[in-house]
Amino acid sequence: MMCGNVDSKATPVISVIDGLTLCTDCIQYIDNARDHELAERGKEEKKSTATTLPPIPTPLEIKAYLDQYVIGQDEAKKYLSVAVYNHYKRIRQQQLAAENPVEKKVLKDAIADGDDMVDIEKSNIIMVGPTGTGKTLLAKTIAKLLDVPFAIVDATVLTEAGYVGEDIESLLTRLLQNCDYDVERAQKGIVFIDEIDKIARKSDNPSITRDVSGEGVQQGLLKLLEGSTVLVPPNGGRKHPEQKMIAVDTKNILFICGGAFDGIERKIASRLNTHVVGYGVNEEQKKEQRDNLMRYVLPQDLKSFGLIPEIIGRLPVLTSLDPLDRDALRRILTEPRNALVRQYRKLFEIDGVELEFTEDALDAIVDKAVEYKLGARGLRSIVETVMVDAMFEVPSLKVKTFKVDKAYVEDKLEKANFDKVRLAD
Repeated sequence: MMCGNVDSKATPVISVIDGLTLCTDCIQYIDNARDHELAERGKEEKKSTATTLPPIPTPLEIKAYLDQYVIGQDEAKKYLSVAVYNHYKRIRQQQLAAENPVEKKVLKDAIADGDDMVDIEKSNIIMVGPTGTGKTLLAKTIAKLLDVPFAIVDATVLTEAGYVGEDIESLLTRLLQNCDYDVERAQKGIVFIDEIDKIARKSDNPSITRDVSGEGVQQGLLKLLEGSTVLVPPNGGRKHPEQKMIAVDTKNILFICGGAFDGIERKIASRLNTHVVGYGVNEEQKKEQRDNLMRYVLPQDLKSFGLIPEIIGRLPVLTSLDPLDRDALRRILTEPRNALVRQYRKLFEIDGVELEFTEDALDAIVDKAVEYKLGARGLRSIVETVMVDAMFEVPSLKVKTFKVDKAYVEDKLEKANFDKVRLAD
């Protein structure tokens, strides 16, 4: 007996082990004490986890990881790796200063002494390049490496506040949804705004009508890109007007914008004056410039295309992606960790079938993709067209291997009327 209570209806006594009996009040007290102790331990563990920040991969490590998934685009990878590394290094320093007593004291002493404290601004990124060159894939791969919330938003659906379409704040709604409305995590996430070129200013001429899906959206994005506290509707704006807003601080959210900017080559060519004629003209240099004018893109080209100067200033890191040539497309088919050939081999492997692509079959697929000028996306559509019959029939056949050669590829593309579609275009 521990407490001395006598067994009764009011306080039943239970034998726990030989020689030890507990009344129900003692058992309840022990349960409450245990629950309190576990709750306190959980708080301490959560606090220690919050202060122990994961290491940030270096720019070289980020680029090496990107190389596993994205072929080529070394210049864009370098710019992206440095910008992302500096961004999360800045966040890490802010957290250490806020949580570490020593850092707090240093900061306080520096302010008291009148020292100038350097406030590092974030480096939002804009990527310019033709369709299918890997803009979205680069952003997704970096978010996967860093294990941070990531949201892809299409700029074409955004409209100025008060008009039919999605509000600017819906960018952050997607980010919150992707991390189960954990505001702390969302405030350190990455937002990829695709098709940023589609919200270019429609005309330089003043008009009595509002540019609600062009310049109006750009102006609405300014406060998000620069960093401010935004009230975000958790379930979208107009459908649930009664919902409680969530305050999200965007100063540590990295915004990556991407766009094809179709036609900007003409503005770059005009600036470079590539049509120079006369003696002493370097023909090889002129040809190289004409083949890939995107690499010479500058902020003034974006301004002449239709982006307002304020938004260009908030996207300080500008990089371009090269068009994919035949060699790059060939490597995309087989080399990345999620290469198309590997994906289809895995699909067939699940059914117990070994899939083999011959070298000439891969060459034929690449040749078709070069014709259509659709980049890596063109590869996917061509391979899907070639493989659809095999994926339909093979699971029902008693075969162990399936071989795709050049004749098979050409036959399937001919049946799909690819050449007629190309001629029609």
